[in-house]
Amino acid sequence: MLNKKEKYKILLVIPRYSLTEEKNYDYMFPIGLAYISSILKKEGYRVDCLNLNHEKGVIRSIIQKLLDKKKYDFIGIGNTAMGYLETEIIIKAIRKHESKPKIILGGLIITPKPKLVFEDLNPDFGIIGEGEETILELLECIQKKKDLNKVDGIIYKNACGTTLITNKRAPPENLDLIPFPDFESFGFEEKLKHTHSNELFINAFDFPRAYPILCSRSCPFQCTFCYHEGKYRYRSMDNIMEELEERVKKYKINSLIIYDDCFSINKERLNEFCKKIKKLREEISWDLVWAPQITVKDVTPELLKVMKDAGCETISYGFESMNQIVLKSMKKPILPKQIDNAIRETIKAKIAIQANFIFGDISETKETAKTTLNYWKKHAQGQVFLGFIQPYPGSEIYEHCVKKGIIKNEINFIKNLRAYGDLIINMTREMNDKEIYSLRKEILKSMSKYSKFSVPLKIKKINPNVNDLYVRCPFCKKIIRYGNCFLKDKINYSFIMRCRNCKMCFYIVSEFKKWVFKNYYKFYHQIRKLKEIKSILISKFKRKKFKIYN
Repeated sequence: MLNKKEKYKILLVIPRYSLTEEKNYDYMFPIGLAYISSILKKEGYRVDCLNLNHEKGVIRSIIQKLLDKKKYDFIGIGNTAMGYLETEIIIKAIRKHESKPKIILGGLIITPKPKLVFEDLNPDFGIIGEGEETILELLECIQKKKDLNKVDGIIYKNACGTTLITNKRAPPENLDLIPFPDFESFGFEEKLKHTHSNELFINAFDFPRAYPILCSRSCPFQCTFCYHEGKYRYRSMDNIMEELEERVKKYKINSLIIYDDCFSINKERLNEFCKKIKKLREEISWDLVWAPQITVKDVTPELLKVMKDAGCETISYGFESMNQIVLKSMKKPILPKQIDNAIRETIKAKIAIQANFIFGDISETKETAKTTLNYWKKHAQGQVFLGFIQPYPGSEIYEHCVKKGIIKNEINFIKNLRAYGDLIINMTREMNDKEIYSLRKEILKSMSKYSKFSVPLKIKKINPNVNDLYVRCPFCKKIIRYGNCFLKDKINYSFIMRCRNCKMCFYIVSEFKKWVFKNYYKFYHQIRKLKEIKSILISKFKRKKFKIYN
């Protein structure tokens, strides 16, 4: 290994997660780059971190000023495909600086479609898959001027300008050997101080302090709408609790968000977690709640009771459909009766639900969609979101859309994924576009009729954008005070809250927004077309604006 004096100086950049030039703290804190920072520091590299969500101003100016002050050998960026535009802006800004640091790009933005994205965004190196081992080998290989083709899991251009992808790297087996993620360097405390109570599903407290944790990697299932790399692996419970005992006490955490796709695969492990987290809750002087994602086939009244007793506040489920034909097409190894059981028992246990029914699978028909929607109307009590399936890069349905010509230009589609994210893509075999849009209209009509809305009884202003809201729960009828709510627009606002008494979810809305929800479906096709045009224009405007700044 290189000695510390020879180590490169590296800047790691968290991109903005919204198209704004203002500071924005309403985002899910990224774990991937935090792990990369910790592994680099452990090996003695000189690492600085920049979280653009916490910076005000034009991205190019922010990066220019930073690179004027310090010279870096490498700049690492991580993102998902949803952040393509912001990543493109960052890379172009770096390229324009005279110091010419090398750029390393990683994450789900490049892993599913490495050659396509690499040749469009033009970083110097791309890391494919989990990056902790790869980045260390890559940097040492560059330093010692060895053959880059020997480094598994990267994409790069050789001296002739040819794009090369090396052998696939096996993901790390023992996750306990990876140091805990370096949140501190990315302004984690700053984010905690600026978190409001009306941010989605961390509103158990007026001042939520949420800590994201990854207890396993990948997933044992192969759902067609999902993309993940490598086999399923999980950390030991001792390793997980070591991280939580350190971080919960250090940051005064009151909410844990468990990122794992399937936290309940091993029920013994879940029960062990409940025992240990209950013990941790007893050691601290404040309340601590947590939210995992579990599979519906694992749900029993006994398990929910144990989880509730250990502080479980919300459970995230993957419902997707109430039709067995569609579930089979999606490769979801669950049954409609298991979904029904999960909804009923979770509500009965007074645990909040976060879940979706997603329409538009390849096998969707008018009849299968009707099955799901009719069930939702009768039994879900507005606790399950409704939406349309999206073809994310690398997923099986994405490849289906490419093969069938539904996605005609892949790089254009990926570049505009956020702008197109609200569009409906008809990938079904049997439904025509008119039937898909009619289904969307019926979904919106159902949401306006069956979802619960509550207009605040009283709004108490704390500062220009922060308010205390007094709201009557539409389910249990109790009046709840929600402090520290962020309201920038007092006329047009809506957000989802859960009742702190009965744990049921509902929309807190302004009078105007309530009217919009109740009438949106009447003018659906006209509004839909305007939203499509607006999304595309915003994307194009941001690109042109970036060119002006540069």
